[in-house]
Amino acid sequence: MDTSITLTVDGRRHDVVVDTRTTLLDALRERLAVTSAKKGCDHGQCGSCTVLLEGRRHLTCLTLAVAHDGDEIVTAAGVSALEGGAGDDAPTSLHPLQEAFLAHDGLQCGYCTPGQVCSAIGMLDEAKQGHPSHVTDDLEESVDPADLDDDEVRERMSGNLCRCGAYGGIVDAIREVAGGAPREGQPDRPAQPEREAAR
Repeated sequence: MDTSITLTVDGRRHDVVVDTRTTLLDALRERLAVTSAKKGCDHGQCGSCTVLLEGRRHLTCLTLAVAHDGDEIVTAAGVSALEGGAGDDAPTSLHPLQEAFLAHDGLQCGYCTPGQVCSAIGMLDEAKQGHPSHVTDDLEESVDPADLDDDEVRERMSGNLCRCGAYGGIVDAIREVAGGAPREGQPDRPAQPEREAAR
């Protein structure tokens, strides 16, 4: 049975007709041609399809599109417009996490990277809101993302797999953006020059 729903994806409103059994991932990729959410396992085990759904990280392969009629979705292609992002003043602007992934070689083939970036943004926000992880020692009202150690970052990102094994760079990128010290045993990265405004 088909039904009409409205999805706001990366700031653009879309009216789309979907079968009621269509996953949100398939609606994004096949109906709206939004391909930054990747189809990996299609069983919620790899994290490649992670987006920010109403501000929270979410696996799109495990939810039906009809359950999110009217919701706002941000994919890795739209994160630069989020708070802390570079904004959409230039078509090539990147979110600081995307820049950090590039600077720290937090990717190889890049297939999992959009989901990793969305998950990292959501994870840092969850930490600010005081959501503990399995390895959190003390429950506090909020956790300063700068205080997240390697174990916390790894645990909080454990739902996102990288077949290339770029985990060291991913942890480094997240810790840099969170404002924390570099990963244990890693030197500080030299300061990067400011991006050109025209970029």
